[in-house]
Amino acid sequence: MAQRARKATLQLRYLAHARSGDKGNTANVGLIALEPDYYPLLLREVTPARVAKHFKGMVSGVDRFELPNLSALNFLLHDALDGGGTISLKTDAQGKVYSTALLRMEIPVPLALARRLSRS
Repeated sequence: MAQRARKATLQLRYLAHARSGDKGNTANVGLIALEPDYYPLLLREVTPARVAKHFKGMVSGVDRFELPNLSALNFLLHDALDGGGTISLKTDAQGKVYSTALLRMEIPVPLALARRLSRS
């Protein structure tokens, strides 16, 4: 019987960096793997459903686009900006903080990777 790999949770900030901005009422968030080896993990664990759950109450929907040549994912967070930069009364009307917020999301990772990355 095969033994299941032990898992831990780790914030995305240990695995990726991110950038975000606005496109009207939609926040656009790019998530880029810090190492190409992390991309398959991001691809598997950072699903549109998980991102929507992470931003519950803040967005109406999430689309994900895969950019394997860049080891990156791009997310569109719909209705995230209260109308968009020119009409929104939100403090972050251009959606710049969404990248930092996404990096706080926790995903399951192999225990050995979590131990190694959380020490660095």
